[in-house]
Amino acid sequence: RVTLLELMMTKVSEKNSVPSEEMTVFVRHAEFLAGCFQEKCGAVLKLTAAADAEDEEALVTIRLLDVLCEMTSHTGQLEHLQALPDLLETAIDTLRLTHLAGKQAVNVFTATHAVTGQEEISHPAVGFKSHLIRLIGNLCYKNKENQDKV
Repeated sequence: RVTLLELMMTKVSEKNSVPSEEMTVFVRHAEFLAGCFQEKCGAVLKLTAAADAEDEEALVTIRLLDVLCEMTSHTGQLEHLQALPDLLETAIDTLRLTHLAGKQAVNVFTATHAVTGQEEISHPAVGFKSHLIRLIGNLCYKNKENQDKV
């Protein structure tokens, strides 16, 4: 699943203009991925324990967030994702929970996390909170209703 999401990320990141028939497919995929992210976003909190550092569901969720961030960076998919119910609320709630998890104990979500070894630098959850903030910002871009929610 992670490899499939990486392939989608590559396709979405391309700077070429997308034909309209491909855009409808992208929109359907974006809606599906947003739904998957909303269902599985809690899996990332398992990464607070060192034993769950390789949790597959958490890795898939991190990659889903990366793809959604990239999709919301393009105006064609942005409008459709901004209109999805609960995506913005899910991103905000997940940001709150990861921030709280980082305050409760020293883990990958701790803001002052001391990097002591190479394995922590390459941890897949590093930057998760910043990607959540990017998604929230993209969903609020030129959208008064979403800005008011935040």
